[in-house]
Amino acid sequence: MTRFNPLFRAALLLSALGAADAQAATVEVLVSAVAGGKGSIKVAVCDRERFLKDCAYTASAPAKEGENVIAVPGVPKGTWAVLVYQDENGNGQLDRNFIGIPKENYGFSRDAASRFGPPSFEDAAIEVGDEATVTARIRLH
Repeated sequence: MTRFNPLFRAALLLSALGAADAQAATVEVLVSAVAGGKGSIKVAVCDRERFLKDCAYTASAPAKEGENVIAVPGVPKGTWAVLVYQDENGNGQLDRNFIGIPKENYGFSRDAASRFGPPSFEDAAIEVGDEATVTARIRLH
């Protein structure tokens, strides 16, 4: 068995981490039509398997009237969908009425429309390369 110098092992680890970082992008999500600047804007970047569930990459920022930019770092290259909502009351979830219709403002990448339920992953799908900027228009209720 070969023994590596601890400094050499550390250099290998840092090199591997750097290579992994080079494969990831920061997805900048431009969110417009925020009502009243209340609460926060929550963003989730999801793969096909986790779409509309527990997405792996998330970020949030205080809501401000007009355009908001939220950066989601560390997203690997590939096909993703972006979900956005305005958490007006700060409870950390998209509030819904008794039949499941969202009561807070929300939107999806590619301005994917919700008709009798959420859009499909394909309707909201975007390609993330070295860098990505997505525009999500929040639908006002």
